[in-house]
Amino acid sequence: MSLNPDIAAFLELVGAGRDSGKRTAMHEFSVQEARDQFDQSSQLMMADSEELPRVENLRLPVRDGTQLAARLYGPTAAGEQTCSAVLYFHGGGYVVGSLDSHDALCRSLASRTGSVVISVSYRLAPEWTFPTAANDALDAWCWLLDHAQRLGIDTTRLAVAGDSVGGSLATVLSRELAAQAAQVQPRLQVLIYPVTDASRSTSSLERYASGYLLEKDTLNWFYRHYAPEAIDRLDPRFSPLLADVPANTAPVLLAVAECDPLHDEGLAYAAHLREAGVDVDLKVWPGMTHDFMRMGAIVEEADEALDWIADSLRTAFAKV
Repeated sequence: MSLNPDIAAFLELVGAGRDSGKRTAMHEFSVQEARDQFDQSSQLMMADSEELPRVENLRLPVRDGTQLAARLYGPTAAGEQTCSAVLYFHGGGYVVGSLDSHDALCRSLASRTGSVVISVSYRLAPEWTFPTAANDALDAWCWLLDHAQRLGIDTTRLAVAGDSVGGSLATVLSRELAAQAAQVQPRLQVLIYPVTDASRSTSSLERYASGYLLEKDTLNWFYRHYAPEAIDRLDPRFSPLLADVPANTAPVLLAVAECDPLHDEGLAYAAHLREAGVDVDLKVWPGMTHDFMRMGAIVEEADEALDWIADSLRTAFAKV
């Protein structure tokens, strides 16, 4: 299927801006410029943010004493009821992305699922390199368990989720919990066009190398910042497709965009998990590019995908 016409029109505007010198590819910015540009463009792509009765800014201490920023989105006021919860990790190649860039998406998930969503601002590269983000994800999970009662969260009904490298962090965390046979496991992993193998090229990486929002050169720019040592790309905490799959790994909901450099590694990861006996619900979204789920102002499919995720989370949390 060809590229969705609404996204194609948006990408034409981006391309025209580059040709005129008014826009620049992300990998040609400085890191701070890229972060600012990513947050600003997020406001243009997302649909209007939903009002919620509970939004709280949090601080999460991690193993080295650093405190991470986080944001809790609640579908009900504090103290009204004990809720299921989703621990969310934003995308951005380990270099860009923030609580604000994914604020509308997290608000929408909380509203549609009736669950608390906690978005975590893990530390970014190049200031913090591999495996800092993966360690922060595990520490955030442990913090959530320790503070669940105070936050009104039911620890028997938890899920992890993320988009792009945030999806990678979610599945790396799930694998670690399964390998440790941790007492509390997520009910579901929600992986939205995740990075699963940063170690090699694929057909889709070459096919959609430029002109489809996420670009090959930008991916390499991200990876070089997060993992200056190329050997780290072979580490399962960076490339989960290269890891063994522990028994009792949490079920997976996996969204893949058809016109995405990460398309092939997403399909390969689904096959890898299924071969190990993991329950995988895979959906490939035709005509969509990377990051389409934050394009509610551009394509209807963003809304449809969020409904699909919300339905799956509600089903997972309802199981006895």
